[in-house]
Amino acid sequence: MPCGTAQSRLTRERLERAAIGALRIAGILFFVVLAAFPFYWMIVSSLKPLEEILMHPSNVGIDFQEMHLDAYREVLFDQGFIRYILNSAYVSSITVVMSLFLAAVGGYAVTRLRFRGQALMSWSILIIYMFPAIVLVVPLYVAFSKMGLRDSVHVLILVYLAQTLPVALYMLRNYFRSLPLEIEYAGLTDGCTRFGVLWRIVLPLSAPALASVALYTFMIAWNEFLFAFMFLDTPEKFTLSRGIVQLAGSVHLSKQLVMAASVVVTVPIVLLFTVFERHLVRGLTAGAMKG
Repeated sequence: MPCGTAQSRLTRERLERAAIGALRIAGILFFVVLAAFPFYWMIVSSLKPLEEILMHPSNVGIDFQEMHLDAYREVLFDQGFIRYILNSAYVSSITVVMSLFLAAVGGYAVTRLRFRGQALMSWSILIIYMFPAIVLVVPLYVAFSKMGLRDSVHVLILVYLAQTLPVALYMLRNYFRSLPLEIEYAGLTDGCTRFGVLWRIVLPLSAPALASVALYTFMIAWNEFLFAFMFLDTPEKFTLSRGIVQLAGSVHLSKQLVMAASVVVTVPIVLLFTVFERHLVRGLTAGAMKG
């Protein structure tokens, strides 16, 4: 092959690879901007003066000299969102603790113990996800109302636990399957009970999976709206998502406050995901080869 032809083909291949790389980067940037713009607009609208929003609603820029935090002060202190934050933190934290405990015990039992119905239980863990939340909310509303349990944050904890526990069980079961049995046999030989093996050996080795389960459960409980909207009536018991709906429904309040409240809801989840994203990915992919 002539040297000129080979060099021309090499140059063409390099140009094709460069073009493909440029298109890939352009596509990634397009979807990043598409996903990030609503959050940017939400933050900008919460920091602008109300007059600026009303006079120039299409202006997506921000003047840092005119930026102020009055909307956040009013949302947190005048509209009672500090109470909503505490309610959401309480509901989410209790849901995470209970989900981790039950999922760890249940996942280990399904993985290591032998009992009647083990296979059926193992494969029916995710069956609850066959039913959308909108299908379950009406019968749950009727049942809790007749039992006098509605309008309680503890009912939300029970519902969120039922929502998150199947996925938590599934994730931990797959991770437990990837752990070598020899380590557990060594613990049993040294005198540990099954619960001791789970507490002292299995759970420390399962830290990535536990972190991913905790983050997933917290995000679900923190952001959930449908059940909170249906079950909570007393403003002092509202979670953040329920409080935003009440705030948005107040016609005498500006949408600037709604944007500030939305930032208050979104920022903790974004920060948690940013900090623990590595653990979440490790927990989701761990055990994939053996699970």
